Amino acid sequence: MTDTPESSRSILVTGATGYVGGRLVPHLLEAGHRVRVLVRDVDRITGVPWADAVDVVTGDLTDPNSLHDCCDGIDVIYYLVHSMGDSDSFAAVELECARTMTALAESAGVERLIYLSGLQDPDRSSQHMDSRHAVGDVFLTSRLLAIVFQAGIIVGSGSTSFEMIRHLTDRLPVMITPRFVHNRVTPIAVDDVLHYLAAAATVTVPGSRTWDIGGPHNHTYGEMMNLYARIAGLRERPMLPVPVFSPWLASHWVGIITPVPSGVAKPLIQSLSVDAIVGERDIDRVIPPPEQGLIDYPTSIRLALADLEADSVETHWTDDRTTAAKPLPSDPEWSGRKVFVDERALSTEANPHDLFSVIESVGGVNGWYSVPLLWKIRGVLDQLAQGPGLIRGRRSMEHLRIGDVLDWWTVEQIDRPNRLLLRADMRVSGDAWLEFRTDVDNSGKTIYRQRAIFFPKGLTGFIYWYSILPFHGMVFPTMARNIVTAAEKRTAV
Repeated sequence: MTDTPESSRSILVTGATGYVGGRLVPHLLEAGHRVRVLVRDVDRITGVPWADAVDVVTGDLTDPNSLHDCCDGIDVIYYLVHSMGDSDSFAAVELECARTMTALAESAGVERLIYLSGLQDPDRSSQHMDSRHAVGDVFLTSRLLAIVFQAGIIVGSGSTSFEMIRHLTDRLPVMITPRFVHNRVTPIAVDDVLHYLAAAATVTVPGSRTWDIGGPHNHTYGEMMNLYARIAGLRERPMLPVPVFSPWLASHWVGIITPVPSGVAKPLIQSLSVDAIVGERDIDRVIPPPEQGLIDYPTSIRLALADLEADSVETHWTDDRTTAAKPLPSDPEWSGRKVFVDERALSTEANPHDLFSVIESVGGVNGWYSVPLLWKIRGVLDQLAQGPGLIRGRRSMEHLRIGDVLDWWTVEQIDRPNRLLLRADMRVSGDAWLEFRTDVDNSGKTIYRQRAIFFPKGLTGFIYWYSILPFHGMVFPTMARNIVTAAEKRTAV
């Protein structure tokens, strides 16, 4: 098989359920490669858009007997497996898994292996980075053609390093930080990581070696947090470095403040204690940067945040992502921008058209089919905060159209008789929607669905949501029951 970019390869991807692997697979398929993925649990890729386009084999790298012939007929292996647990033995497990894969690949006649490692500080290191580089050495000293990429923080929704920055900045108005906030790193957008990884399947290289990859600029961790704050619409966070802040203490602090598990945070925080900057750009002579250039850190943040609200409001995954920085269903549950949801569902004898007619009549003089006094109090509070409150009413008593104002809401989407989506215009620390749906179940019965969706912005957003939970507990169940009752009365007439 010739070593040219036009060649189609048979590729095995390990770590396909991980952050990078799950985003790499569709790039390889689009390039015309035949892709096999090695997973421990097939259920982990359920719902992933590319699941039906790949050959799936199950196996565990810690159990060589489970791997069977996973490398047979394979030209290229992407080794994207990496332990992130809080265990002193993970380095030994990592090495053993790398040796197992190397032995399998050599015996099967695999041509090349591509591994994603981390940038290395020549003067200092960490246990986390030492383990990754030791794995890279296993591949570099093998008979395989090994391409070992070394990257710093990868920026995109779902990336653990980026999620720590996101959640800490979102939730803390003042940062009590270790001294490492002054350390430097070369962040890289996940789209650019995939650019290099995908090209490595066929590119001609002089031999096995490491290659540094990174974005166009270096930043300190403190700068990265405050750049995130600015782009997310938050105030810059004052930094209060403390002299004693061990990785153990810092990881538990992260575990309390953010949804990132402390066991995952600890090895990352260890790696943050040293600089992680690109030392050479030799890769440019082998794999040129993307035509539009490398993505800078502020732009990569914007890509990670773009349309996250729409994804969560729609509640389903699609394969029309324009950037790998957006979420995937295989990402950890704690990744992505925080969203709070109050959801109600009721079965009703009303027909969908009558139900939607009632839904479309909400607001204005018609009211909100709930506790009028509480709605009025909330409206007054919004007006005191210089919001619209309830004074805007509605254009028509019965019908709505996109763009209509509806008290403190605006009609964002309407699809009769299926869905009405209202976006909040009230003064609140975050973004909010109120969604109404009508569905029909398998028995032909109408289902009424109602959701309040809130994306908090900063600590005040979290405080706001929890402070109004008692209000929601009274208002939203009553609204659902009253709308269904009114619809049933219409159907019965």
